[in-house]
Amino acid sequence: MTEQQFTPLARRYMDTIFRLAFHYTRSQAEADDITQEVLIKLYRTDKAFESEDHVKHWLLRVTINACKKALLSPWRRTEPMEDHTAALPFPSPEHSELMDAVLALPARYRVPIYLHYYEGYSCDEVAALLHIPGATVRTRLRRARAMLKSDLQEAEHDV
Repeated sequence: MTEQQFTPLARRYMDTIFRLAFHYTRSQAEADDITQEVLIKLYRTDKAFESEDHVKHWLLRVTINACKKALLSPWRRTEPMEDHTAALPFPSPEHSELMDAVLALPARYRVPIYLHYYEGYSCDEVAALLHIPGATVRTRLRRARAMLKSDLQEAEHDV
């Protein structure tokens, strides 16, 4: 891939890669490392992409694989989420509470929620990205919404 081809793709998808890695690993440092690793793989690839959607799908799949590999590492670093979510700009306190609730979900529910609601992928597209059946994605989304509803209602009653 030439630098002229790489630069616009890197600028366009860097944030998406980082956000997905951050949702997977819950670590800003690890998400930075994964983002860099994925972009290096993009630069070094000789794959001929058919379309813009093909590039995005390839990048997300490579990011998911890198995240899974990082989670298996014995050197995995963890950081408190509050340190990072407090620094993110949200339009209202409710958005911040929702992000905290989503990040508190287990990865099996958090990642489909992120891909479906934040990135706008359909259930079938999420299933293809995660290599799981579409019915499993729909079940995980339903369970995640139920958990979020319960957590947010509990937080509302505690206030």
